[in-house]
Amino acid sequence: MPGKHQHFQEPEVGCCGKYFLFGFNIVFWFSVFLGLIFFLELATGILAFVFKDWIRDQLNLFINNNVKAYRDDIDLQNLIDFAQEYWSCCGARGPNDWNLNIYFNCTDLNPSRERCGVPFSCCVRDPAEDVLNTQCGYDVRLKLELEQQGFIHTKGCVGQFEKWLQDNLIVVAGVFMGIALLQIFGICLAQNLVSDIKAVKANWSKWNDDFENHWLTPTISEVLSTAGPQQNSLTGAPGPAPPSRHVFFGLGGLYPEPTFKNW
Repeated sequence: MPGKHQHFQEPEVGCCGKYFLFGFNIVFWFSVFLGLIFFLELATGILAFVFKDWIRDQLNLFINNNVKAYRDDIDLQNLIDFAQEYWSCCGARGPNDWNLNIYFNCTDLNPSRERCGVPFSCCVRDPAEDVLNTQCGYDVRLKLELEQQGFIHTKGCVGQFEKWLQDNLIVVAGVFMGIALLQIFGICLAQNLVSDIKAVKANWSKWNDDFENHWLTPTISEVLSTAGPQQNSLTGAPGPAPPSRHVFFGLGGLYPEPTFKNW
């Protein structure tokens, strides 16, 4: 008869893998935006070689549309200023793209003080300047192109962006591949954790089945076989009769009633 207490060698979920996977996911929650930027950069770089002309046209259209709305949205304005400063460019294809903006166009009917100018983010910064001169682009497009080069960046942002992608494609691709490998490693850890959980559940299911099979209530036939054949008091013939001692039903089988000696 099996004992009441049995020790099983149970599979367990690895604590190290569980907590490492938890921390791993937390890190990626914070770095997902950075990974998205790297992915977009790499995708843009690859697509730039495949659909170079189409992408150039779309990028040109995107920048020009933003140039038109430069003063209408402060967030968009900051984005354009950041791009022009970062890539040392002005407009989509050059400074004259700022004619698309009602504040900077060079028409005679334009009353704006920024007429024939460009935003300050197009200006060539003087390293000795401590205070940003936001009026450095005023009237600069009234000058000849060679003169403009001393004051503003004359290259368009589309060309500068393409050049930046080509110069940094290997670095961007390497970083992206590193992130991709880390994500694959996280997937492997998650799969291993799932396998451990399934093994634990299967072990508990088997243990419950064994427990039910070993501790079932005995049947009537088991009671009679335990009591044994006895003689019938009326007929004298042997046959099943109530046991002379009470039998208790309990966990693990049948237990006879304890007897007590007289003192």
